Amino acid sequence: MSTTAIIENEPAVRRARLLVAYDGSYFHGFAENRDVRTVAGELRRALSLIARRNVDITGAGRTDAGVHAWGQMVSCDLPEDFDLENLPRRLTKMCAPGIVVRSAQWTEPDFNARFSAQWRHYRYRIVNDPVPDPALAATTWQIAEPLEIALMRLGCDPLIGEHDFSAFCRRPSAEPGQEPVHLRRRVLSASWSLQTTERDQCLMTLDIRAQSFCHQMVRSIVGTLAEVGLGSLSPGQISGILAARDRSLAGTVAPAQGLTLWAVGYPGDSPEI
Repeated sequence: MSTTAIIENEPAVRRARLLVAYDGSYFHGFAENRDVRTVAGELRRALSLIARRNVDITGAGRTDAGVHAWGQMVSCDLPEDFDLENLPRRLTKMCAPGIVVRSAQWTEPDFNARFSAQWRHYRYRIVNDPVPDPALAATTWQIAEPLEIALMRLGCDPLIGEHDFSAFCRRPSAEPGQEPVHLRRRVLSASWSLQTTERDQCLMTLDIRAQSFCHQMVRSIVGTLAEVGLGSLSPGQISGILAARDRSLAGTVAPAQGLTLWAVGYPGDSPEI
């Protein structure tokens, strides 16, 4: 059989988008990587088995090892006669534990989970209490010393807008002969909220939204704002850290388990948080 005949017999495909949640503690990040369990690897293998053909997937965000997601978006091409209605249930069963496919729908042919996104929204949670809560240990950062949330809120203000976030990012290596990768990003909003857990512990949550983020940017911001809350830095120093573009001036990188990719926004979607 000729190659042309094989191509002609390939079933027609349509672009689909999947809304995915996962517990990052099960995986070595989102992006596929040999010899380790990743979110993309598990999804691709399961989709390929169900579709009976190789399925390539694209995610909206390449979350690091240990980082969770509630609103990760994935795009892929599936046979146009594919049973998309039952796909979330089948995929969730095959990828357990750790991955839940919340929904699946057909979308426009040019939709791309990464490049069509208008913004990403991350959420970071801190338990501020001397006594750790084992029920929250997998999804929060526990800080024993008292944090002053009013100062942490003030520290968010200089982050809003477009800046060079070199001080808050791990700089990627430039390819030989190419210009260094720029780390300018536009942060649309950043705010802390405060609530009490059912065990009367203080739970602080940072919600931060940007058009895109560079590597470890949110966790570096959280680590720096935690130092503001502890009094090691003042809110006014955040502007100077941004302007200096010096990674050594910012705070420590906060642990991965407190971070969740909460939502991703696309043109035409219903308004999100």
